Amino acid sequence: MPDTHGRWCLVVPVKRLALAKTRMSPAYDLHRRDLALAFALDTTKAALASDAVRAVLVVTDEPEVADLLAAAGADVVGDEPDAGLNPALAHGAAAAAAAHPGCGVGALSADLPSLRSAELSRALERAASHETSFVRDAAGIGTTLVLARSLPAFRPEFGADSARRHAAAGCAEIAGDDIPSVRQDVDTNDDLAVARLLGLGPQTSQLLAGIREVG
Repeated sequence: MPDTHGRWCLVVPVKRLALAKTRMSPAYDLHRRDLALAFALDTTKAALASDAVRAVLVVTDEPEVADLLAAAGADVVGDEPDAGLNPALAHGAAAAAAAHPGCGVGALSADLPSLRSAELSRALERAASHETSFVRDAAGIGTTLVLARSLPAFRPEFGADSARRHAAAGCAEIAGDDIPSVRQDVDTNDDLAVARLLGLGPQTSQLLAGIREVG
């Protein structure tokens, strides 16, 4: 198995909190921004705890996100291109590669509140055998993680039907029943229910403990 210790820099994009989690039920309307922030904190802290991760770089124009995730240990840059998700990820990956030469780069979804460091390490170990690779989300349509062993090969294709587009671009799929938390992003109440079963991170757990259970 390749030595992946500290080999990867992961870019986590966090959009404006006021625009986040709009597919959650109306009962969560007062908590959508707090949920998005809690998800990003749990995701980032779990990624930083992976022994395969050298650094996490957050791309955001949200000051509160920047402050809290920097305090958690992430590097932070603004969304200078301001031209959509994929250009933001390319910008973040370039900054990460400049700060950490020789490191593989990847984009990790910010809404993985049940992410486990050991499972992320497994996915990254498998990715080390491929020039480019991706992890399909639990729904089977989207992507939660896309990776390249070198910056020139990093070409994220996030958006509608991104799993199909990453596969069509030649990315190897990183699969396995032992990485469920890497696949379980949360956009809806049903997603959150599954993430609860996997085990939520501390920030999300604390927040939800103070919110009345909703359907």
